[in-house]
Amino acid sequence: MIEVTHAVAAAGEAAPGRAILIGGLAGGALDLGFAFTAWALRGVGPADILRGIASGLLGPAARTGFAPVPLGLACHFLLSLLFAAAFVLVAARVAPMGRQSPWLAGPLYGVAVYFVMNRVVLPLSNFAVPPGGTALSFADLASHMFLFGLPIALAAHRWARVAP
Repeated sequence: MIEVTHAVAAAGEAAPGRAILIGGLAGGALDLGFAFTAWALRGVGPADILRGIASGLLGPAARTGFAPVPLGLACHFLLSLLFAAAFVLVAARVAPMGRQSPWLAGPLYGVAVYFVMNRVVLPLSNFAVPPGGTALSFADLASHMFLFGLPIALAAHRWARVAP
């Protein structure tokens, strides 16, 4: 008889921590990749994107030097992991759709994250809102739906196995 050790989990075993980690890192990486690409088309480099993220904590002082770059990266992934945890630990338990239909729940969660970030988090931070505000951009919204929310929902569906 073959035993399954603790180090090798049995198939189908719930692992919400893994769902949060994989979903948050995948969604965060895809979201950041989109931001790097979209802003590169406007002549803005990745370091400037990460400085911009760090400006949420540091304000305009984050716009120069190298130190804000890793801080911006850490802040970005911390927020990604927190949003993934919110989905895995709360949304997937409260809404049956989060358990049963990640292909629908993920994009809907991405819409919610987009609006929370643009209407709550950014305005309450030290982030220098660009002239004209953070106007709704279809590309930004779509990236949150399919590059951020969907990977989180798929990870939750695969590893969290939330019981109804």
